[in-house]
Amino acid sequence: MRALLRRSWRRTLLLCSLAAAALAGCRQDATAPSRGTPSAALTGNPPGLSVALAAQARYTDRLLAIPGVVGTGVGITATGRAAVKVFTLGPGVGGVPVSLDGVPAEILVTGEIRAIPATRDAADPAVVVSPEDQFPRPVPIGVSTGNEGTCSAGTIAARVKAGNKVYALSNNHVYALENRAPLGSRILQPGRYDLNCGSGTDGMMGTLTKFVPIDFSSGAANVVDAAIALTSTSLLDRGTPVDGYGIPAATPVAPAIGMEVQKYGKTSRLTLGRVDAIHATVIVAYKTGVTQFVDQVLVAGRGPFCRAGDSGSLIVTTAGRRPVALLFAGTAWGYTFANPIGEVLKAFKITIDGT
Repeated sequence: MRALLRRSWRRTLLLCSLAAAALAGCRQDATAPSRGTPSAALTGNPPGLSVALAAQARYTDRLLAIPGVVGTGVGITATGRAAVKVFTLGPGVGGVPVSLDGVPAEILVTGEIRAIPATRDAADPAVVVSPEDQFPRPVPIGVSTGNEGTCSAGTIAARVKAGNKVYALSNNHVYALENRAPLGSRILQPGRYDLNCGSGTDGMMGTLTKFVPIDFSSGAANVVDAAIALTSTSLLDRGTPVDGYGIPAATPVAPAIGMEVQKYGKTSRLTLGRVDAIHATVIVAYKTGVTQFVDQVLVAGRGPFCRAGDSGSLIVTTAGRRPVALLFAGTAWGYTFANPIGEVLKAFKITIDGT
């Protein structure tokens, strides 16, 4: 059954690939319909949350078999009731029920969900620093980084630690190149894309130490897209550049619907948003192919929350800067998807080196 579903997803994404090729990762398409204001509700557990989570678990496979559906999650209605959100490639997708065992089901047009190499945006003259530049050591978090093996760039999420060692945290597709980079390969700041594809021989910041492999098989149930690189406190600092949110807190918090969040990334810098859905199951397109992620976080921004090159950014709460999630994918219509940071930290047995 799952093999048939994966073939259906691949056919659907293939049909959309020509249109999607013109759209850049997390960048909002100027012609896309407005996604509106993120659902307004008190942060925490909306009425009917457990029932909605159970309904989502029961129906996700059937919903993903509908052409044009690329994921599901649990969010809230305009009246604050828990609902199953059905993510679609575009408007007009048919066959989605309005209710699942009494739980409201609402379509959310996200567009294709992609994790792609960085592309450089025009410089923003209103911002003093450029996170694409090479920084004096120790470099801040939230700035350009990448593996020596490709001309691309993503973002340093945070400095993390295990015992007496410190590491730079980012995505697998930024540091491990979708499972292809060898352990021990050099990690640079900035990434080679921001060096006009130069070698970056003087920009070494660490070495690839460990990554969670991304499963591209038909039965995939990925949870994190993450990798760490061994570095030192003399090479990597704990806080963002001066126009960012500063040093993240050391203690993470579980994502909750309605939670106000922020992130600092190499391309779009400091942006604000809100957790709009949790426990999301989504189909994500990579260079290697498409695969499924489960238990993900959906963030809707006040304007685009991320752009291409922000992959790897740490999402933290606006109040207290508590780590929430690791940004790894987005859509051309302005939505962002992220791994729960607790799962990332558990995978590597690390902690955030924060306040």
